[in-house]
Amino acid sequence: MFSDPTFWVALAFVCFIALVFKPLSKFSSSALDTRADKIKEELDEAERLRNEAQDLLAQYQRKQRDASKEAEEIIQHAKDEAERIDKEGRSRLSAALQRREKLAIDRIKLAEQQAVEKVRNEAISVAITAAESVLAQNLDKAKSDALIDDSIAELSDKLH
Repeated sequence: MFSDPTFWVALAFVCFIALVFKPLSKFSSSALDTRADKIKEELDEAERLRNEAQDLLAQYQRKQRDASKEAEEIIQHAKDEAERIDKEGRSRLSAALQRREKLAIDRIKLAEQQAVEKVRNEAISVAITAAESVLAQNLDKAKSDALIDDSIAELSDKLH
């Protein structure tokens, strides 16, 4: 056995494997440990990024809800404002129409009064003309002088 070269080759091979195995196992385990640490760091980074993404998603969802709520409030405010303006415009229009109607009624009354006064003045003028004509035809000079004297006497009492 000790003289057999196969034995020595086998023994040299086993020694070689034994000598190479320990540093090779340390190297491979350190390489695997390094790789495991790197993978762990990448997983931690991925977890951190996922948490950040969830936080951002939640933040944007809150912002979207807030913006939606604010938009609804703006729309409701605009509707309320439009309704208020509509009511105010209607009341102003109604008031303006009432003022114009009153003004028109006042103008009509004034025109009626002027027409009545004009008719009255015309009637008085016609009556005076008719009275002058009747008196001129039926009244003699003595009666006319007496009537004028009586009218002049009554005039001072009526003026004071």
